[in-house]
Amino acid sequence: MPKIASRAKCLRIYIGETDHYNGRALYQALVEKAKALDMAGATVFRGVMGYGANSRIHTAKITDLSSDLPLMVEIIDSEPYINKLLPYLDEMLQEGLVTIEDVEVIKYGKKPPIR
Repeated sequence: MPKIASRAKCLRIYIGETDHYNGRALYQALVEKAKALDMAGATVFRGVMGYGANSRIHTAKITDLSSDLPLMVEIIDSEPYINKLLPYLDEMLQEGLVTIEDVEVIKYGKKPPIR
């Protein structure tokens, strides 16, 4: 199997499970916007425990079940594609944390590398 290495950016958006945008789940709206912008891919991770700016702990323990678990939307793509999404975050996020990091991508398979 061929292996291709390249440099890219990793965008992480930390939000809550109950966050919404235009009447639907914010994480869904973010992934759909990334798809509409032809980004390489997006993944949503659900946390089992965490807290944010309000210092309230959210947990998935059955004895303390929270309906607002932490979520992380992760998108890895080239810098120009990450930059295309950033203006939409200003509109879509009411609260949350965004990080951008340089990453090295090692792609296995037949598909072309990240642009």
